[in-house]
Amino acid sequence: MPEEYTLSPLKETDREAVIDLFNWYIEHSFAAYPQDPVPYGFFQMFQEIMKNYPALAARDRGGNLVGFGFLHPHNPMPTFAHTAEVTYFLRPECTGKGLGSRMLAWLEAEGRKRGISCLLVSIASLNEGSIRFHARHGFVECGRFREVVKKRGRLFDTVWMEKRI
Repeated sequence: MPEEYTLSPLKETDREAVIDLFNWYIEHSFAAYPQDPVPYGFFQMFQEIMKNYPALAARDRGGNLVGFGFLHPHNPMPTFAHTAEVTYFLRPECTGKGLGSRMLAWLEAEGRKRGISCLLVSIASLNEGSIRFHARHGFVECGRFREVVKKRGRLFDTVWMEKRI
């Protein structure tokens, strides 16, 4: 039986699907930090921060984008070159099916090839599912910034987690 989802490189032609998915999380959750939806041009900012880092698209059998993820520098100084932050989003109906685990494994493997040995992730404290997901995959909480985000009138923390790969 063929895989339900495939992983492939993220492409310029994924611009609208990526931003549409990101905007869904902006509007319906606290997982994406912006208050208001972003324009399609925001994809260029993603491209700039993930330049020379691994980036992938998760697609269904029809080739439709159902998720995306990438690594990006935690800090631009060369002394931090072994450390990267993880960003990824999946369509809500695609969570809990192992796809996030596959995406994370792919990003870890590609990161290792580039000399990355430490992954960091910033998670909204209100996103308990993501915190549990990362803990199950070997991430540990390494810091918390209290009430630094205010979205839809709610103050919440950012939870920082790390994993050695």
